[in-house]
Amino acid sequence: MSTFAVVLICVVLGALALFQGLLVFGAPLGRFAWGGQHRVLPVSLRLGSLVSILIYALIATIVLARAETITYGIPSSRFGIAIWVVAAYFLVAIALNLASKSTSERAVMPIVSAVLCVLCIVVALR
Repeated sequence: MSTFAVVLICVVLGALALFQGLLVFGAPLGRFAWGGQHRVLPVSLRLGSLVSILIYALIATIVLARAETITYGIPSSRFGIAIWVVAAYFLVAIALNLASKSTSERAVMPIVSAVLCVLCIVVALR
């Protein structure tokens, strides 16, 4: 189950990174992100999307290290707290996405955040 969770987390994070990358390059998908106020994001929110990509990469690194899929010469147990922080991050993301003014964002992103939260808990409990 843990291996499946790790793979699914990485696939979902990859899809989110692709989505954020499209936003960075001006794709008209803004209704799904950042409150949905802009069809095409302004520069400040594009930078936010770029930062999101980096955060997703960091999260994937933590997940892979916790699952011992990759190692940095650090025992996977050292990533125990970090994976719980990631799960909490996605728990907060559920609430923030539900509070969005964007109907499109509220319809999609809380589900994505909830799935990632549960999967991170599975990895944390391994």
